[in-house]
Parts: sequence; C-alpha cells; structure tokens
Amino acid sequence: MVAALNVPRNAKIGFVLAGLFTAGLFALFVLPGTQRPMGFYVALGFVLATSLGGLLTALFTALSAVRLARQ
Repeated sequence: MVAALNVPRNAKIGFVLAGLFTAGLFALFVLPGTQRPMGFYVALGFVLATSLGGLLTALFTALSAVRLARQ
C-alpha cells in the first residue's frame, strides 16, 4: 500500500519543499537582523520544516489515494 501511494516519493518532495520554504522565511525575516538569540529561530525553523513537511506529505499522499481510487 505504501508503494502504491508513492509515500516515499511524496515524503521527499514534501520535506524538500518545506525545507526550501523554511530557508526562505529564515533568510527573509531572521538574517537581516534580530534582537533575540539565533537558537530560538533555529528551533522554530526546525519545527516549521518538520510540521510543514509532514502536512505536505499527507496532502500529496491523499492526492495519490484519490488518483488511485479513480482508476
């Protein structure tokens, strides 16, 4: 079932997109200048990347399931 729904491929795509999005936000808002310690932002970036990666993986897998169900 995992292979039929392309879960590994969906996870790779989801986490790469989440990492790129997080890196973009980090570069746009954090790197120009911040008053707080950088460790807080790194931790928040990790949480954003993992949660968004999981969400995108679930979304892509649901789309694969719908596509498979229609066949």
